[in-house]
Amino acid sequence: MTIRREPIAQRSGFLSDVGTVARRALRSLSREPEFLGPALAIPIFFFVVNIGALEAFVERQPGIDYRAFQLPVAIVFAVTGISRANMLVIDIQTGYLDRMLVTPIRRVSLLLGLMIADIVLALALATVVLVLGFAVGVGFGTGVAGLAVFVVLAMAWSLAFTGFPYTVALRTGNPAAVNSAFLIFFPFAFLTPSMLPRELMSGWLKTVAAWNPVTYLLEGMRSVLSQGWDVGMLAKAVAAILGLAVVTFTMAFRSLARRVATG
Repeated sequence: MTIRREPIAQRSGFLSDVGTVARRALRSLSREPEFLGPALAIPIFFFVVNIGALEAFVERQPGIDYRAFQLPVAIVFAVTGISRANMLVIDIQTGYLDRMLVTPIRRVSLLLGLMIADIVLALALATVVLVLGFAVGVGFGTGVAGLAVFVVLAMAWSLAFTGFPYTVALRTGNPAAVNSAFLIFFPFAFLTPSMLPRELMSGWLKTVAAWNPVTYLLEGMRSVLSQGWDVGMLAKAVAAILGLAVVTFTMAFRSLARRVATG
């Protein structure tokens, strides 16, 4: 008698796993248009208010285009903390994540797919703010290549920061806790040369700014706007991003491993 064997389902490839998670996360964005409003309101508000309040004062210093000076600040506000961590919390609460964990899907792809969706969302938000910057006369002294580097730095920073909300989501499963994760960024954002150049700062604020990674991100992004190619500033910006990514990714993927292990 011949025994018929049922076909064995083949495990999908790693890129397929990541793509599946990313597509699902991106589709969810179309059902949450209200998510984009606050994400754009804050950077546009600060961009307009800071220019209106401080442009005349700061531009007394020679060689400063304050609108170009403020554009990186607006971009960083737009892309920092943008994540699908709330979607991950819903998956935890509804048991969807547990169902995914009993499939052959690679565990790492559960986060990487969400992070790809985050990059797409951050790029969309950054594009809106960039259009606003162009509308008020901001230009790139380094041309199209400088614009590309500017956007890549912003996207890399956005990706590096997402480890914080995903860590909170995986450890707490609490949407309120995830929403408050962005507050971690606020001290870093304001203890920097976000309003004034570092040379105009003094005292303890100047000292704190020198130790703040956001300072070097902003200065690297500004370098391609008005100062031309400054390899030193760009290297410091990349180092700040990589340093943050090491910390946040370690936290996030360890939290995922803990969630997988404990269910």
